[in-house]
Amino acid sequence: MGNPLEMTTQVGPITTRPQYEKVLDYIRIAKEEGAVCRLGGAPAERPECGSGWFVEPTIFTGVDPKMRIAQEEVFGPVLSIIPFDTEEDAIRIANGTVYGLAAGVWTTSIRRALMMSEKLEAGTVWVNTYRAVSYMSPFGGYKRSGIGRESGQEAIHEYLQTKSVWIDIAGNAPNPFVMR
Repeated sequence: MGNPLEMTTQVGPITTRPQYEKVLDYIRIAKEEGAVCRLGGAPAERPECGSGWFVEPTIFTGVDPKMRIAQEEVFGPVLSIIPFDTEEDAIRIANGTVYGLAAGVWTTSIRRALMMSEKLEAGTVWVNTYRAVSYMSPFGGYKRSGIGRESGQEAIHEYLQTKSVWIDIAGNAPNPFVMR
């Protein structure tokens, strides 16, 4: 944790005071709903965090997929561990929310990597990595996670409107009711 401008920093501050308070509210609500906080779960008080809006990296177990911490986008250093038995169970849990910004899959099976990437309802699926980004790759979510795409060639489509123009330069006025 520390200064986000330093390359060694892995967890920076929350960007705004309202978001900082929202993340802490999610942590409080998760505890009230019965999730078990295994790590963190509080404002960071480390010297390297100064007086910034830092939240300790937080891990919850005992999370039911219906809990708010599992259903809503926290946008903070909070991880909910939800066990599953089968691939289908994992897909059902992951897709069982109205959001779909991004997903991560960790596997040694290329079959599983491709199948999960296809079936997960998320705008980005990372396989055996996380938070890899490029300005050449489109970024944006499914369902209620965003509108449109940022980056990549897809991003320009938000600013374009397609039009077809047909011009007869031969000077013949053909019958306008005959398809060409």
